[in-house]
Amino acid sequence: MTTNTKSTPVENPKLSGELMYLAQEHLATAASLLFQAYQDDPLFLSIFQSGKEGYEQRLRAAIREELAVFHQHNQPMFGLFDGDTLEGVVCMTRPGSTFGPERFWHWRLRMLLTAGYVSTKQMLEKERIIAEAMPVNYYHMLTFIAVHPNYQQHGLGDLLVHAARTELAAEPESAGIGLLATRPHYAKFFSQRGFHHLRDIQVGDITGQLMFFAREDEVVD
Repeated sequence: MTTNTKSTPVENPKLSGELMYLAQEHLATAASLLFQAYQDDPLFLSIFQSGKEGYEQRLRAAIREELAVFHQHNQPMFGLFDGDTLEGVVCMTRPGSTFGPERFWHWRLRMLLTAGYVSTKQMLEKERIIAEAMPVNYYHMLTFIAVHPNYQQHGLGDLLVHAARTELAAEPESAGIGLLATRPHYAKFFSQRGFHHLRDIQVGDITGQLMFFAREDEVVD
């Protein structure tokens, strides 16, 4: 599959908007959108030490580094476009050991320089805890999903979930899609779309719901 190009749409005829793989030129806009969505997320508030000066800079840097390494290693990143306007983003990791909790030395180095030692260590710890709690070994992980505030409450989140499920369908060996919901309304949103609660997990001082969409539940329109 060719990734990271705006020439490959992911179709869903039930809703308007066009889902495309994010290209290099979209990463800065996507990072800004994700920052707006996650700046008050309980987990990121904890990991990036919101009580200390420089919280916003650390979070922005981490999101930029995440998107850069996703792009570099062809991890699935979809943007929802209305013309040239980016309305939403969903990012996933593909199954396999080459993109796991340990990540890459260059990613760790850049994160250390931009987000700091404590935040980098906690990001890796978060991924380790999630990986150990998953009941399967080969699965996708949904890491970011967000709709721009100007376009919310119009069903665009369903398009982003559809993109994730389409990606799952294209990887026959993947058992499903995992995610960590850190707020009750996040969990409610995903439970209404076929994700099941596996267990509560503790990351630092934050408790989140580990959720999973199993392949056997998959129906791609």
